[in-house]
Amino acid sequence: MISYAECEFIIPTSHSLKEKRAVLQRMLTRTKQKFNISISEIDHQDKWQRTRIAIVCVASSSDASDRELTHAINYLESNPEWERTETIREHL
Repeated sequence: MISYAECEFIIPTSHSLKEKRAVLQRMLTRTKQKFNISISEIDHQDKWQRTRIAIVCVASSSDASDRELTHAINYLESNPEWERTETIREHL
């Protein structure tokens, strides 16, 4: 089963694209290492306080993929450097 999510985050402390990329790359790398997911920035690459991230998880059951996706989203949300504003989830 495939679970998919898009999460939008605001990075209020970022004052340049360089600062945004530092926060974003750190969190994307750590999340990839901790969870069985694929993750990438898909929108707002040119905005320095906003990002949209896509997360995909493939597992043998919908419960397993949904659980892994939930853990990854919760981990991303735990970062104090940004705030999650929107999440869209789908099962494919």
